[in-house]
Amino acid sequence: MEETWTILKVVQWTTEYFRGKGLEQPRADAEVLLAHALGLRRMDLYLRFDQPLHPDELARYRELIKRRAAREPTQYITGRQEFWSLELEVNPAVLIPRPETERLVELALEAFGQEPIRVLDVGTGSGAIAIALATERPRWAVTACDISWDALQTARRNAERHCVADRIAFVLSDLSSAFRPAPPPFHLICANPPYVGDAEWDSLAPEVMGHEPERALRGGGPDGTLVPRKLLRDAFPLLRPGGMLLMEFGRGQETVLAEEACRLSRVHEVDVIPDYSHIPRVLRVEKSA
Repeated sequence: MEETWTILKVVQWTTEYFRGKGLEQPRADAEVLLAHALGLRRMDLYLRFDQPLHPDELARYRELIKRRAAREPTQYITGRQEFWSLELEVNPAVLIPRPETERLVELALEAFGQEPIRVLDVGTGSGAIAIALATERPRWAVTACDISWDALQTARRNAERHCVADRIAFVLSDLSSAFRPAPPPFHLICANPPYVGDAEWDSLAPEVMGHEPERALRGGGPDGTLVPRKLLRDAFPLLRPGGMLLMEFGRGQETVLAEEACRLSRVHEVDVIPDYSHIPRVLRVEKSA
């Protein structure tokens, strides 16, 4: 008699298989991928645990299991990642948005109210920061730039999905090089630049090192601060008087980057802000009025 594979049984088997492969969240991965294969929400699985799976459904799921076991990120397999309660398309052309980056969005929203301002999101990737800000602040004019044309197209599709594409300008640019500082055009500049150091690269998880875009990860030099420091020097002149730059950085980089920021012309204040895990994460640089 042929064995009947129910949703619950499949989830339990896959969880153990993924655990044996050393995956950090085997149960979550098993459920997310099965929901994707069946065209359901993850929570729907709990209402259908006794539902048997058809052979074609099992075959689809089996292919997803193979990809995840090869350490392809779940988000790239499903093509989706949530950020700021917004579902975003993700693919190998863009980094997978991380929860800690939401701290940068919070700081931006706290710093400026509802009044209309001009914002630049440097290295927008999937458009996560730009779209979150445009969603929360309808009167803000947002420019999102990236060196990758494929990333910009991904960001544009995400903006269209969330009905903010008409308020975001997408610009192909290596960091902030496409913009001129005279007169300074922006009130707020946000950035999540490449900041992984050469010394850290080989210790990254296979999901990151083997699948996410290297150009969006490596910041240059042993400590990874070459790109962030260049961004500070090039982007800060683009701020209007009284403007603010918010930049995410990596573990242990706060001292080098804060010292670099303090050397900039017309700096009013430099702060290092921790993320939700109390790890220094965001550099805040304010320009004098």
